[in-house]
Amino acid sequence: MQRTFLFAARRSAPAIRFYSSTATRAAINKIYPSAQEAIKDMKSDTTVLVGGFGFSGVPNTLINAVRDRKDLKNFTVVSNNAGMPGVGLGQWLDTKQVGKMIASYIGDNKTFEQMYLKGELALELTPQGTIAEKCAAGAAGVPAFYTPAAYGTIVQTGELPVQYNTDGTIAKMAPPKETREFNGKAYVMEEAIYGDYAFVKVAKADRLGNCTFRKAQNNFNEAMGKNAKMTIVEADEIVEDGVIAPEEVHMQGIYVKRVIKSTEEKKIERLVHYKDPEEQKRAILEGSSEASQKRERIIKRAAQELKDGMYVNLGIGMPLAAPAFLPEGVEIILESENGILGMGKYPKPGEEDPDLINAGKETVTLNKGASTFGSHESFGMIRSGRIDVAMLGAMQVNTYGDLANFMLPGKVKGIGGAMDLVANPSQTKVVITMEHTDKKGNPKILKQCTFPLTGQKCVSTIITDLAVFDVSPIDGLTLKEVAKGVTVDEVKAKTEAPFKVADDLKVMEI
Repeated sequence: MQRTFLFAARRSAPAIRFYSSTATRAAINKIYPSAQEAIKDMKSDTTVLVGGFGFSGVPNTLINAVRDRKDLKNFTVVSNNAGMPGVGLGQWLDTKQVGKMIASYIGDNKTFEQMYLKGELALELTPQGTIAEKCAAGAAGVPAFYTPAAYGTIVQTGELPVQYNTDGTIAKMAPPKETREFNGKAYVMEEAIYGDYAFVKVAKADRLGNCTFRKAQNNFNEAMGKNAKMTIVEADEIVEDGVIAPEEVHMQGIYVKRVIKSTEEKKIERLVHYKDPEEQKRAILEGSSEASQKRERIIKRAAQELKDGMYVNLGIGMPLAAPAFLPEGVEIILESENGILGMGKYPKPGEEDPDLINAGKETVTLNKGASTFGSHESFGMIRSGRIDVAMLGAMQVNTYGDLANFMLPGKVKGIGGAMDLVANPSQTKVVITMEHTDKKGNPKILKQCTFPLTGQKCVSTIITDLAVFDVSPIDGLTLKEVAKGVTVDEVKAKTEAPFKVADDLKVMEI
């Protein structure tokens, strides 16, 4: 009789983990026949980590199985966002199965926003990179860590409502977070997240629970899958053990308790197709004559900040349009915080892939030499200053480079990854692209920001339709360029913050 042993490496003699007395029947088999069976003993009032970013890497088969179990309720759900009404996690909001969300982004999910504002749902708004790291820390048995993200913001000071009353008054505020200084820089202490369950989407899994991801499917899935007491994997394909090469195992079976076959079709949230360079430029600049001229000026000038060989993260909107105006021969490497390094153009019709999207949830491609990884790895690159330039939009910037770009009064969209992107300004140059004034003609460059801050003293350069400023956290603003036909007096009239004028003031060359 043949016997099969699996061993776990120890400093002392190896210990037998599993035992089988038959050669024909595998001793370990984590594969379940359905999602319904896999969640059969799931409990209410628990913490559920749900992977995915936009519609990419979302475990919809498992989500739908829980949706159909009306007896399951009052979950604390940890996820980047809550899908859309009627789609993904948005269905759990419709069925009132969520008591609390820990998320970075509400976005366009009006159901999510209204439930929060009406007191039907508690919400801990958390920077995207912090969520990823809180899950990774819990997975590694680390109870807390310090991050530079969110220092000096309402996330750190405890001025974000967690729960509203039904009459719109605040029932509970987030507590202020502990801070500490290391090497002259301030950090925020964040506690790890520990999940009871994790729902994870993978490309392939075997009976032992070994998993691999494809393209940008990893996002939050790996950190969450390695965290929970009960990780249930939803695989596009279930393969025989050994099919996944050892070096290609992204999430090891030791973390996984159950595996099911995915039965839901993958969706694309924002299908965007490739345009040739000239057509792309026309599309970027389309609109009313005045608006398109302002936009063109900002984007073309922003492109000049991107130099050959730079690693760059571009925000949604005008920043993402800047590469279309790079000079011939200039090569930059684009990083997307959902786990892409070497992001390419939009796909041609028929080439789109639901597992390959950018931070704006748009379909993209990969350049030769690209790599993909989890969100926890991505934000580690960002916070540690590996990115040369982060280019973002803004609502307000102040004299010394404080930035506000995530919240307007009375509106809740979320933080996303912006607080992480501006957390290391001494290593990552933060470039802001925005119109000089708002729709009512009010200045957006202020003595003090009136909207909640994304980061303190983090902006290096401001590019508007009228001017370009250098920003110093000590000396403040210096006007270094004006647009053609724009005078210093006009810039002064439309800028609340005081500024110096460079001795070698130039006209924008675009």
